[in-house]
Amino acid sequence: MSHISVVIPVYKAEKSLYELYDRLCTSVSTITDDFEIILVEDCGGDRSWDIILELAEKDSRVKGIQFSRNFGQHYGITAGLDHCNGDWVIVMDCDLQDRPEEIPRLYEKAQKGYDVVLAKRKNRQHGFFKKLTSKWFYQVFNYLADLKYDAEVGNFRIISRQVVSNFCNIREQLRFFGGIVDWMGYPTASINVQHDARLEGKSTYTFKKLCKLAIDTIIAYSDKPLRISIGFGFFISVVSLIFGCFILLRVLFYGSSVTGWASLIVSLYFLGGIIISILGIIGIYLGKTFDETKKRPLYVIRKSTNVN
Repeated sequence: MSHISVVIPVYKAEKSLYELYDRLCTSVSTITDDFEIILVEDCGGDRSWDIILELAEKDSRVKGIQFSRNFGQHYGITAGLDHCNGDWVIVMDCDLQDRPEEIPRLYEKAQKGYDVVLAKRKNRQHGFFKKLTSKWFYQVFNYLADLKYDAEVGNFRIISRQVVSNFCNIREQLRFFGGIVDWMGYPTASINVQHDARLEGKSTYTFKKLCKLAIDTIIAYSDKPLRISIGFGFFISVVSLIFGCFILLRVLFYGSSVTGWASLIVSLYFLGGIIISILGIIGIYLGKTFDETKKRPLYVIRKSTNVN
């Protein structure tokens, strides 16, 4: 049993892993020498796994896991948490935008009685478009999922063994690490941290991936889209009833003829689109329910090193 575990999902990180390892060892050693580093390689197609094997051979505290295919960042975090054994667990990204030097501050704050301490990035080193889409994502997510997830908080945080144990008991297919931890409701604090520029390359979270993550997490956490569609259906019905009464009164009191074939056709197409959209929302929920009933493993491990 280690005192501290560091869990890092790895994707296309061959140019940052050596520096990441060195800085982690230097930083965590100021707290304890009893630590482990779990690197989960998500089949990025570069030399990341070879470097992980090299580090693991040199230092037994480095544990490596390689997936059989690309499963995604949050599944990598899940695999790392499944295989860590620390009393305290730090989760961070591999691109060195999360600074290992902040770990002692996270640990110090956690010792004041918190099970979760978040690293809050006040000055995020992302491009304008990434900041904007991320902000939109969290606004929509918080509204539809009925959560208050801070856009300035990423995966970087420290969590207690109790949080890890309960997180590992949650095996739903749709994974959103931060949302699950927030949902559990453990005593939480945050500290402001420096957010560095990416060492190399660019973010793999494209707008398309953010949209997919938004849809998956909203479906996983809330049925609000279904309730909104019901409310919208009632609204359309009320508007239609009022308009129908208006037309009837015009005919009875003014003898106006019923006209408006163009508006009728437009209305039919509009309502048809609404109905198809609502059926699509229901279909997505049914599809995700079907995925859950299959009970497939969350990830498949191809290789591992130094993992018991």
